[in-house]
Amino acid sequence: MQNTETGEIYLATPSSTPAAQRELPRYRSHKEVWALKIAEVKRGQLADGSAEIVPSDEGYQSFRVDRAYVLKHDPQPGGYYVLYGDGYRSFSPAEPFEAGYTLV
Repeated sequence: MQNTETGEIYLATPSSTPAAQRELPRYRSHKEVWALKIAEVKRGQLADGSAEIVPSDEGYQSFRVDRAYVLKHDPQPGGYYVLYGDGYRSFSPAEPFEAGYTLV
């Protein structure tokens, strides 16, 4: 478990008593990614478990993401569909994405 205010990590010891550890190292992002803000996520319309993401950005069509993406990332409206340079696809809630990235 993590204290999000201090960054301290608590691990369960064999006696199930939380043991405080020192703060995790901090990192700043310097990556460039491709991303679209999500207006809507249409789920349950296809038997294969995939979903359709409707971007809020104008000029972009909706697109499908497979079941594995949906289960792993649980995309939500207001957040961002993110594509990294190595092809990895992810989801980021709006607050951390907007705090960590600026439009190029």
